[in-house]
Amino acid sequence: MMFLQVQNLTKKFNHKTVVNNINLSIKKGDLVAFLGPNGAGKSTTINMLIGIIQATQGQISLDGFTPQDKQYHQRIGVVFQKSILDDDLTVKQNLTIRQGLYQHLNRNLNYWIEKFSLQKIINQKYKTLSGGQKRRVDIVRALLHEPEVLFLDEPTTGLDIQTRELIWGVLNELRQEMNLTIVLTTHYLEEAEEADFVYVIDHGKIIASDTVENLQARFAQNCLTMQVKSADVQLPSGYQFQWEGDKVSVFVSTTDCLKILNQLADQIVTFDYRRGNMDDIFLNLTGREVE
Repeated sequence: MMFLQVQNLTKKFNHKTVVNNINLSIKKGDLVAFLGPNGAGKSTTINMLIGIIQATQGQISLDGFTPQDKQYHQRIGVVFQKSILDDDLTVKQNLTIRQGLYQHLNRNLNYWIEKFSLQKIINQKYKTLSGGQKRRVDIVRALLHEPEVLFLDEPTTGLDIQTRELIWGVLNELRQEMNLTIVLTTHYLEEAEEADFVYVIDHGKIIASDTVENLQARFAQNCLTMQVKSADVQLPSGYQFQWEGDKVSVFVSTTDCLKILNQLADQIVTFDYRRGNMDDIFLNLTGREVE
């Protein structure tokens, strides 16, 4: 049985369908990524899952509870695109107030402060923090009560790579320690490549859903490009090659790549092999690059 189950989820605003009959099946402990261009319906879907807006139709079940149940909200944590913390309070004051909402906590505030390296900024006012510092505090706020599901709505947009690596390093540790389920929307395709399962959303519909490995096999081709000594080189049959100057390219599997390289070894000056990635998947499915 899936931990988080969504059936026929639909949302209309003024007769405009923003989310159209979406079905989701999410296993406990998985990292699940929602991909899609701006306006695809990702954030609206998240807002229905966390209970901020009500679905026009459809069912949402988290281990048997719905967004109308108190127990549902006790099991989830949310990091919004925009912070909901008080600018004029310090980091510690903001987190202490949040902590006071819960009666029984297994981990104290110091645990989270150390986990996300907040020691140096703990007494600064929230409004004085950098974007990356604010985001780390936002994530701690969402994790204080140790939710079973963490919803992240584009959590690392605009952050430097060091901050993104720190955040994901800690979140991956928590997935191991707490069996934490993470539902993510992101503009960074390299983050989606780490997901256990990916839903690609466009115009309010799920247009593809699978593991990263399976999506790559279906929608992202590996490309071998070779610079050869002569245009008269005898290329192996059974492949479609594309020429550009003294370079020739072919879409092949890793096994076929090795065969071609071995066969043409004495004719190759240099070569490059690029595996298909999430950029290719997204482009092939939506017809455009991620925005």
